[in-house]
Amino acid sequence: MANGGCLWCFALSLSLIISILGLGQSVELAFTAEPSDEVAVPGEPVTLLCSADGIQPITITWRKNGAPLWDEGNVFPLPNGSFYIPFFHVNKDDGTSDQGEYDCVAQNRFGTVVSRKARVQAAVISDFHIYPQDATLEEGGVARFQCQINGLPEPDIVWERSGEIIDTENPRYTLLPTGVLQITALQADDAGTFRCVASNAAGVKYSPEAVLTVTGPHYTGYKDPMILVGPENLTKTIHQTAILECMATGNPRPIVSWSRLDGRPIGVEGIQVLGTGNLMISDLTVHHSGIYVCAANKPGTRVRRTAQGRLVVQAPAEFVQHPQSISRPVGTTAIFTCLAQGEPPPQITWLKNGQELEPRGHIKLKNNNSSLTISGISQEDEAIYQCIAQNSAGSSQASARLSVIWAEGLPGAPQDVTATTISSTSIQVSWKEPMENTQEIIGYVVHIRKTEDPVQMEYQEAVSKDTFQQSVTDLEPSTSYIFYIKAYTSRGASKTSASVVQSTLGEVPAVPSLYIKVLNSTAIQAAWEPSIKLGQNEGFKLYYRKVPQPDYTGPMLLPSNVTAYNICQLDPLVVYEVKLLAFNQHGDGNSTVRFVYLKEASARAVLNPSCNCVGDEQRAKSSTTGIIIGIHIGVTCIIFCVLFLMFGYRGRLMKCKASQDQMSAPQVVGGVNGRISHQNAQNGATLIDNNVSELKGKVGDLNEMEHLFPHSPRHRSE
Repeated sequence: MANGGCLWCFALSLSLIISILGLGQSVELAFTAEPSDEVAVPGEPVTLLCSADGIQPITITWRKNGAPLWDEGNVFPLPNGSFYIPFFHVNKDDGTSDQGEYDCVAQNRFGTVVSRKARVQAAVISDFHIYPQDATLEEGGVARFQCQINGLPEPDIVWERSGEIIDTENPRYTLLPTGVLQITALQADDAGTFRCVASNAAGVKYSPEAVLTVTGPHYTGYKDPMILVGPENLTKTIHQTAILECMATGNPRPIVSWSRLDGRPIGVEGIQVLGTGNLMISDLTVHHSGIYVCAANKPGTRVRRTAQGRLVVQAPAEFVQHPQSISRPVGTTAIFTCLAQGEPPPQITWLKNGQELEPRGHIKLKNNNSSLTISGISQEDEAIYQCIAQNSAGSSQASARLSVIWAEGLPGAPQDVTATTISSTSIQVSWKEPMENTQEIIGYVVHIRKTEDPVQMEYQEAVSKDTFQQSVTDLEPSTSYIFYIKAYTSRGASKTSASVVQSTLGEVPAVPSLYIKVLNSTAIQAAWEPSIKLGQNEGFKLYYRKVPQPDYTGPMLLPSNVTAYNICQLDPLVVYEVKLLAFNQHGDGNSTVRFVYLKEASARAVLNPSCNCVGDEQRAKSSTTGIIIGIHIGVTCIIFCVLFLMFGYRGRLMKCKASQDQMSAPQVVGGVNGRISHQNAQNGATLIDNNVSELKGKVGDLNEMEHLFPHSPRHRSE
């Protein structure tokens, strides 16, 4: 029952905290409607929408070109937050204009957010800067007229022939939305006067007239394909429509086809061919960007002409990851992340309560401004933070709130923090308890990170309230670390202690890998992989010597970027020991040793270029062991033969032969274990050439094994 009562009290307390902080309501302060760009007609009304949702009360105000707007009689905000201009003026009596960039500002007790900027412009239409020209063309040919005019909104263009609107149902007439008129397979009744008519909210404009004269055909023979007009370079925004023009002529009439220069398929969705070869792409996406090639082909042949144009499709900025509202105690760190995409890639800026945020002191912007870090949080940092992503195609905004948690009576900052290096992987951190409010402390937390790492890489180690030092282990050698301490109570954390910086000791490098390659009978190549633990790298030391001589040749001091070294002018009949170690400012590391016998290794290299150094060492070792075993077998036989001579020539000879036959096999088997007595080695001085020759067959069976020098002088003296 007691436990149930505690749980009930905890639930009630949590509910009160949520209610006080306003976390029980569904949303943070955010816009549900934002103003959009408008093209206004002078004298007509304009309404800019704005509404926000969040914890009430919410106040909405407006700005024009960054300056606050108030109810001035001719412009005023509406109760729902929108902005109303009853009569739009391009030029007022006081010299001002209603044109400009407008945004709305929403505010509640937790902070402020700012909407996107909306551009309000007056509807206009200019005169034609490109208009149709007189043309005289042959019957059966093609004609093309063009008009271009600027205006807001973009004017609609229609064509007239001899005062009548051209029938767009005629398959020989193609009207492109770009203001182009194409006529194919010209006929005599196509002649007349042509002009284009442009209209928008600002009015109607008529172009000058052009006269088309159609003459009889003068030449009916073959004509090579020719592209009269190819596609232009275009820049569009997603969901718009792109028209890629391609008009070709020739006899016979060429076939027009389209492809992408990168070989990717154009696809069929949203693709339409206008007239005899114009390509229209509707509902553009960024995947439509590319270079498009128009080809005019003579039917039945490979004769063709090509033209190309680049299409660039831009996408407004949109968020991949929105910043999230968070609550943090005083003295801790808050990180907001805002990731946006678009074409071209958007630029990101941050606002704090509607004002542009500049990095300073404890406020850092990283990763192209996509990450906002606020360290050592204070009460002044409590605000609404906005991420604004913007490119040439548009902008987007997202917001998040930072709530700073502070309770009266929390401990002060831990005092006298020190750090002492223990080894290459550990540092001991010590501190003293805070000066005030220490009664409720339940423990301390040591915050640790490398000095070059971002704050996000920090980690912590917790200790009890009676502990005032902590050995931080598993650190990296020769690395600098930052440490600071916080005291914790059941109600929150203390302020952050002063930070201390300390470095671990260095250590010698790790053992490098070493490989030996026989180049020829007098040269080898030593190759290795650099150690990843060299620290402040000095390089490598390479030694070699003849076995069993005690003195090395070297060291050859090699820089860290060298990974191979050739050793030349070697004796092919000698076993060599090669030794490599890495070193740095802390000393020499352990060495790697390899043995090589050039004569047998080079012979194998001729038969088989691939070299297995480990296998070669084992075979050479077995070969050397077999030769030594054979010598001692012969020495043993000679001793027995001398003893038997004392009991008669014939008997001694037969016993010697029997002894040799019996002792040969056991000595070979026993010799594999490498056990050779000092006495047998002494008696070996009496070895006779003819006795050795009797053993050549047995010793020869071991010559297939590799030859290494297996015994040090200490072994031979046993």
